[in-house]
Amino acid sequence: MNCSPSVAAFHPRSGRALVGAIAVAAALAMVVTAPTSLAGQATATAPSAASATATAGKRPLEIADYRLWRTIDDESISDDGRWVAWTYSRVRGDDTVHVRTVEGSRAQTVARASDPQISADSRWLAYALVPSFEEVEALEREGDRVPRRAGLLDLETGDTLGWDDADGFGFSETGRHFWVKKRGDSDADHDGTDLILRHLEAGYEELIGSVDELAFNEEGTHFAYTIDAAGGDGNGLYLMDLATGARRALDNSGDRYARLTWSENGQSLAVLRGSTPDGKIERENRLLAFAGLGTGTAPARYEVLPGTDGLHDGWVMSERGRLVFDADASTLFVGTKPQEDELEEWPDDALPLADVNIWHWQDDRIQSQQQRQLSNDRDRTYVAAVHLDDGSLVHLADERTRTVQVTEDGEWGIGQDDRPYVSDWKPDYADYYRIDTQTGERTPVLEGHLRTLGLSPDSEHFLYWKDGDVWNYRIDDDRHVNLTQSAPVDFTDLEYDRFGEKPPHGVAGWTADGQSVVLYDRFDAWLQPLDGSTATVLTKGYGAENEIRLRRVDTDPDEDFIDLSEPVLFEAFGQFTKRAGFFELDGDELNELTYEDRRFSRPSKAEEADRYLFTVESWQEFPDLWVADGGFRDRSRVTIANPQQDEYLWGSRILFDYATDDGISLQGTLAIPETYQPGDRLPMIVRFYEQYSQDLHAYPTPIYRHQPNFAGVVSRGYLLMQPDVHFRIGSSHSDMLEAVEAATRKVIEMGYADPDAIGLSGHSYSGGGGAYIATRSDMFAAVAHGAAPINLVSEFNQLFVGSGQNNHSYDIYGQGRYATDPYSDFDLYWDQSPISGVETMNTPVLYLHGESDPTVNWEQGLEWYNALRFLGKPIIWLSYPDEGHGLSKLQNRIDFQYRLQDFFGHHLRGEPAPTWMTDGVPQLDKARHLREYAPRVFKKKEGDANEKGDGHR
Repeated sequence: MNCSPSVAAFHPRSGRALVGAIAVAAALAMVVTAPTSLAGQATATAPSAASATATAGKRPLEIADYRLWRTIDDESISDDGRWVAWTYSRVRGDDTVHVRTVEGSRAQTVARASDPQISADSRWLAYALVPSFEEVEALEREGDRVPRRAGLLDLETGDTLGWDDADGFGFSETGRHFWVKKRGDSDADHDGTDLILRHLEAGYEELIGSVDELAFNEEGTHFAYTIDAAGGDGNGLYLMDLATGARRALDNSGDRYARLTWSENGQSLAVLRGSTPDGKIERENRLLAFAGLGTGTAPARYEVLPGTDGLHDGWVMSERGRLVFDADASTLFVGTKPQEDELEEWPDDALPLADVNIWHWQDDRIQSQQQRQLSNDRDRTYVAAVHLDDGSLVHLADERTRTVQVTEDGEWGIGQDDRPYVSDWKPDYADYYRIDTQTGERTPVLEGHLRTLGLSPDSEHFLYWKDGDVWNYRIDDDRHVNLTQSAPVDFTDLEYDRFGEKPPHGVAGWTADGQSVVLYDRFDAWLQPLDGSTATVLTKGYGAENEIRLRRVDTDPDEDFIDLSEPVLFEAFGQFTKRAGFFELDGDELNELTYEDRRFSRPSKAEEADRYLFTVESWQEFPDLWVADGGFRDRSRVTIANPQQDEYLWGSRILFDYATDDGISLQGTLAIPETYQPGDRLPMIVRFYEQYSQDLHAYPTPIYRHQPNFAGVVSRGYLLMQPDVHFRIGSSHSDMLEAVEAATRKVIEMGYADPDAIGLSGHSYSGGGGAYIATRSDMFAAVAHGAAPINLVSEFNQLFVGSGQNNHSYDIYGQGRYATDPYSDFDLYWDQSPISGVETMNTPVLYLHGESDPTVNWEQGLEWYNALRFLGKPIIWLSYPDEGHGLSKLQNRIDFQYRLQDFFGHHLRGEPAPTWMTDGVPQLDKARHLREYAPRVFKKKEGDANEKGDGHR
C-alpha cells in the first residue's frame, strides 16, 4: 500500500478539488495578516507543517493540564465603545473580572468576581464578589449559604465600593443610579428586603427597607418600587423622582403588590395589589395604573377591582401572569385564572390517603408529562385586555385558546388553539383566530396549521408558511395573500432531512417603510413586498453564486425594523469552504468586510459608537475577544486567555471531501498532530453525530467532559476525524454506518490513518449509531460510546424522563427520522436496532451511561450489556450513579477522561491494559480501586507528580 498522502482529485459537485494532504502543507503554511493586539501580541500565523523547529520544547497536552485553560464569560462593550469587560473562569478556580480600554492601556482586575455590568454612561463597572472557590466548596458541602457582595468600580478614578449580603444589583437605564437588593430570610412571611440606592453623580446613597419589586423607567427619570414588610405595615407602591430625590406613595395597603410594570414611554405605571381570601388558593388582585407621571401634572389613577365587568365569575387577575402595556398605554394585558378552593385538611389520625397516578388512554398528555409540567399547569394564566378608559376587561385566552400573541398596538390578538391536535407523536398543529381586543370577537384564520412566522412590528401582518410559500394574513382586512408564489427562488429549507413538512429558511426582519419583509433562501436575503409582488434579491445573488450563507446581524436589539437606507451588516459562512466573516449591504452594493479561514461569534455593537466586540477562533486560536470598527478589517485583540497553549503540541485541522457508495458528496474534518511527518500512519479516533464539518475552525478547548477531548487526543499523537452524515428517512443508523465507513476509508486512502488502529466515539444519538456500527463493521479496533438507544422497538415506548414524553414523536418525526412506528414496520425498527446484530459483533466496547439519565433510559444500556455479556462479547460498562445524560460531576468527568485514554491507548496503540480493563472491579474492591485510580489533578502539594502530568496510578 502506498503510504504517502493522495493527490487532490477533481470533485464533480461544483468544480472544486478534493482537499488532499499534498495540498495541505501549502495551505497550512500560508501566513495571514496579523491584526493589532491590545494585549500586546499579534495573531499567530496559520499553522505550518510540522518540523523539528516548530515542536522543539513543546510537550503533549495531558489530561491534568486541561485545568489550566480559562474561558471567557459575561463579555460586554460599553455604550460609548471605550471599555470592554469580561470574566475569566477556570475549573475549580476563582473567577476574575477584567475591564480595559479599547484604546490605550488602562485596565483593572477584580479577583473572585463575576457578572460584570458597565453602566450606560460608561463610567461605572458593577460586579458580584464571592469567597474563594475552596471556601465556596466548603460552604456548599455543609449546606451553608455562600455570601455574595456587590462591587462597584469607578472606571475614571479606580475607586471601589462594596455591599455585603447582595441578592441582586443593577444600574438605572441612564447609568446615574445603582441599586443593591439585600438577601432576605427564606423563612420570612414577606418578600421585602433592604435596598441600597446610590446616586452616582451626587455620591450618596439611601437605604430603603422592605423593598420587593423595583423598576426604573426607560428614560431613567423615575424609580418605582413596592414595599412588602413584615405584617404588611407600610406596604405600598412608591415613586421617586431621581432628579430631585423626592419620593411619595402612589398607593398604600396591607395587601401585597406584584408585577410592577412601566409603559414604553415611561409615563405610566401599573401593578397588581391583592391578598388571598381564607380557604382559597389564588390571590384576589385589583389592578392599579397611574398615567402622566413626570409630566408636571397630577397623575391619573385607574383602579380595576376584583370582579370587574367582563371578568369571568370565579376568576381572578393573577400575579402569576405577565402585566404589559400596549404601545400607547391605554390598555393593559393581564393574566387571569380561575379561583380555587383549598383542599380539605386530612386528619393526622385518619388512614393516610392512597397515592396513585391514573394513566388513562384518553388523556391528552400522558401522566409522566403532566407530572413534569404540573408547576406550569398550576401557574397557567389566560391573557385578558383591560381598557383603562372604562375599566372593562375582555378575555382573549381561555382553556382552549391558551396562547395569544398580541399586536404592538394592542388592537388585535392572534389566538392559538392546539387542543384538537394534542398528540404524543403528531406535529404541533393548531387552529388560529384573530381576536378583537376590544370585544373578544374571534375570526377563524387558519385551521390545522403547523408553521407560523410571527407578527409584524407595525401590527398589520401575520406571516405563516403553507404549501412551500410564505403567506401574509392582513389582520385589519381579514385577508390572506400568498407573498412568494411569483418569487424566482424557493424559500424552502430543502436540506431539512427529517420526516414531515419542510420549513422555510426564515425571516430576517421587516423594513422600516412598512412595505416589505426580508426573507432568507439557502444563501441570500430577499426583499419580499407585502402586497405579494415579486421578490428581489437584496444580496445580489452573491451568496448563491459563491455558496456563501448570508444572514443579517441585528446590531440594535431595540430596533424593530430594518432600515435599508442605512448599511446592513451580514455574517457570512462558506457552505463548502467553511470560511466566515462579514459583508455589508450599502444601498445597492454588497461589500466584503472580512472573509477568512476562521470562525467569528455574532458581534455586539456599542450602542453609541461604530465599534463591535466579538470572538475569533480557529483550531489553533482560542476564541479571544477582539474589537473592530464597522469595517471589520482592522481588528484589535483584547484578551490573551491561554498563553500556556504555546507550551503544548497542538496540531492543525483540515477539510476533506468524500462520497457515499451511491455518490452523495459529503465533507469531514481531520485534525492532525503537530508531530506528523509525511508517510506516517497514525492511530485515529472518529467522532461523529450529524454534521461536524461546519466546526472546521472551532477551537478545541481542553475541558473535562463525557467525550474525547479533541485537543488532548491530537496533542498525544492521534488523528481526530469528524465526518458529516447524510440522512435518509427510515435508516438513521445504517446512514451513520455508511457515512462513517466512507469517511474512514477516505482518510486511509489519503495516507494518514493506520487502518488497524481506528477507534470510534459517539454519544446519545450517535451513541446508538456507534453501537450499530460496532455490530455491523469490522473497520474499528475499538468503540467508546454512551447513552445509546440500543433496542428501538422497546425504546419507542420508553420515556424522555426529563420531559415526561414518550419517544413516539422523536422516532417518527424527530431526530430518529423513521417516519413510522414498530407496529406498522417492526422489521425496520428491529433492523436499525444495534441489539439485532450482537451475535456477530466482536469489537471491544467501552460504554458510558448515567444511572439517572433523563433522556435515554439506563435500561437501554443494561440490555446492551446483558446481551453482549450473554454472548461473551467484549464490553466494559462505566455506569455512573446519580448522573444524567452526560456527566455533570467534575470527579466523574475526570475519571472518564482517564478511562477513555486507557481504553484507546490499549486498543489503538498497544499500551498495557490496566487491571480495571482486564479483570474488572468487584464491588468489594470498588472503594479501594477508586482511591487508587483517582487522579490528583488538583492536588496542591508541591512536587506532586500530578502537577506536571497525569500520574494517577
